[in-house]
Amino acid sequence: MSETQPKLTIVLICVWIVVGLLLGVAAASHIRGGKEPPRLAFTTPYQAVLLANGSVYFGHLQDFDTAHPVLTDVYYILTQTNTQTKQTNNVLVKRGKELHEPDRMYLTPNQIVFVEPVGPSSKVAQLIAQAKQQ
Repeated sequence: MSETQPKLTIVLICVWIVVGLLLGVAAASHIRGGKEPPRLAFTTPYQAVLLANGSVYFGHLQDFDTAHPVLTDVYYILTQTNTQTKQTNNVLVKRGKELHEPDRMYLTPNQIVFVEPVGPSSKVAQLIAQAKQQ
């Protein structure tokens, strides 16, 4: 056995390792397709958004999977208590009636606890439809 044969074997092993690694990278790239994951799309007109401060807003959530989600056509529930009877009444309020008349909310993604769809036949959806008719 000559002295160059073990060196040649080591070189061949290294070449095969490099080829294997390159094939693995190429396969992973092909499987992933080089594409970004699909954007999140909501299937209902309105979404309920719970924020870290406990506030819940209902509206059209756009760009949820970005650094700058936006909520438009925003509503929230205001609980009113009758001081005499102590009964509470929940009222749906549309944002925009405030002094600064906001038409959207820019949200901070890490302050969103969760997002849920508002069912089309839910009480909230019914109240929004009634508010739009007035």
